[in-house]
Amino acid sequence: MSSVNGPSGVTPLEGMLAALGAEDAPTGFELGVLKALGIAQSRYDTYALVDSPAGGLYVAGDGRALTGAMLAAVVADRREFEEQHLARTGRSVISAADPPAGVRPALRTGRASGVAIDLAGLSALEQAVLGAVRRIPRGQIRPVSWVAHEAGLTATAPVVEALARNPVHVLIPCHRVADDSGRPYDAAYGHDAGEALRRAEGMDPQYIESLTRLEMVFLGSDTTHIYCHPTCAHARRITPPHRVPFRSAAEARHAGYRPCKSCRPVPA
Repeated sequence: MSSVNGPSGVTPLEGMLAALGAEDAPTGFELGVLKALGIAQSRYDTYALVDSPAGGLYVAGDGRALTGAMLAAVVADRREFEEQHLARTGRSVISAADPPAGVRPALRTGRASGVAIDLAGLSALEQAVLGAVRRIPRGQIRPVSWVAHEAGLTATAPVVEALARNPVHVLIPCHRVADDSGRPYDAAYGHDAGEALRRAEGMDPQYIESLTRLEMVFLGSDTTHIYCHPTCAHARRITPPHRVPFRSAAEARHAGYRPCKSCRPVPA
């Protein structure tokens, strides 16, 4: 028997297996093994690393809906993503060659409202907040008070907390939420990522900063006497001579302006 053992008493086969265990399996290998064993996907999630305007994005799903997404910049590596996913959902996540259906078009267009997302592990309050965030159109920003109103809340603090715990980065677009002065929050994935995502959606950081500096919370049209959030598609069509800035909904209402039915400013 000594002829088949190495100096440390480990057989060559055991040594080879140990070496294999130290290497990452090729993408799709683990998934192929599970399928070959007849283990249904109802017992695990799959994920893939895809490109986004803010860099690599790990996106997981269970075959019916997305169950998580995290920018690669905020985790050390894919193992950390897998561990965080397991801790949050209680489900293992297996690397696959392709992301869940619909992810790539949603990232390319910035329109993910049609992609199913499973938020079952979150509280009802968090689900309401993130559901409201999902309704913010591409290329537009809404203040935290708007998100609170849409979610049926009277306070904004729970909104900020829910944004920071967003488990589906980018596809639930927290970069489209700002404080009530217009300064973006970027609570879930940081300012640099938020800036990259807003730029990809055609939002000019300098314009957004100027709105904040000038305390231009709403923008009205002196021809229609309607006021909007400044990034609303209707507000962007107001020509400079007809723009009327407002610092609050009360100020706009006092001036005889009514809220836009599209971006739905929170009424005074």
